[in-house]
Amino acid sequence: MSSFKVALNFEDGVTRFIDCKAGEKVLDAAFRAKINLPMDCSDGVCGTCKCRAESGRYDLGDDYIEDALTEDEKNNGLVLTCQMVPQSDCVIAVPTTSTSCKTGQSRFGATLSKVELHNDAAVVLELDVDATAPVFLPGQYVNIDVPGSRQHRSYSFSSAPGEAKVSFLIKKIPGGVMSSWLEAAQPGDKLDLHGPLGSFYLRDVQRPLLFLAGGTGLAPFLSMLEVLARDNPDHKVHLVYGVTRDLDLVQVDVLESYAARLPNFSYATVVADAASNHPRKGWVTQHIPANALNDGDVDVYLCGPPPMVDAVRKYFDDTGVKPNSFHYEKFTPNAIPKAA
Repeated sequence: MSSFKVALNFEDGVTRFIDCKAGEKVLDAAFRAKINLPMDCSDGVCGTCKCRAESGRYDLGDDYIEDALTEDEKNNGLVLTCQMVPQSDCVIAVPTTSTSCKTGQSRFGATLSKVELHNDAAVVLELDVDATAPVFLPGQYVNIDVPGSRQHRSYSFSSAPGEAKVSFLIKKIPGGVMSSWLEAAQPGDKLDLHGPLGSFYLRDVQRPLLFLAGGTGLAPFLSMLEVLARDNPDHKVHLVYGVTRDLDLVQVDVLESYAARLPNFSYATVVADAASNHPRKGWVTQHIPANALNDGDVDVYLCGPPPMVDAVRKYFDDTGVKPNSFHYEKFTPNAIPKAA
């Protein structure tokens, strides 16, 4: 392979992708893309360019001093971008904002392909994106400008990265700015998007995964599951999908297709409505199997409304479960997601 794609994920949630040539250091590739990553010496001496490699294979060589990067830091995934030479596609967390590196969100256009209603609960929006559209990480979101208004709405991709067509699972809100526009939208309508954004994305799979989705918070997991289905990891993946009403359960057929494609994937649906005849009623926290927690050796991803996120965090505190990692994203209607 002549080059590798490196995702730079900044503290403010902006992600920029750069192409790193074979044998090229990340810092040099970033400068070539007019992204000024933090640096001072560029010789592996000062440690100013220290970042965290969250996935991928790379070589750090030995042309740096321990004061700049200790063995302990290296073992914990910290890297010096002035020394790091990728040997595969990589994701790097940069401990500063995109604006401080004189970069920012990418803006690109898209054409409406299809609007599909799911009861009165949600809408699946499919768009054909321009050739200039950036790649995103599975789980990230984008801002979509609502035509005819000066507002935008934030939605997680439900499709996998790298496709010419992207999709979103959107909660239907009566009178909502985007929901109202979608009622009259037609194939061929143009949209402006900016992103990708967010620090909620799938990391390297090194242990079992537990996905917890609330309502249309299912969207980023559909993107993750498509990536997992292509890679077919050895570790188990379990999803608990909770909604308020029976009618809010959407795209379960898609989950069933992933269960067929991904041997280690299983899922359960939960409905909160006490009047429902669904076999699993209540809250997501009441239907997390003990074996899915794997005695804490598990990476947990959670996307849902704030009360759900708070309830899951309390559940872990009350049960004493400490997952190896816990990534979550809160969302509320008409609000930009917040990730941790």
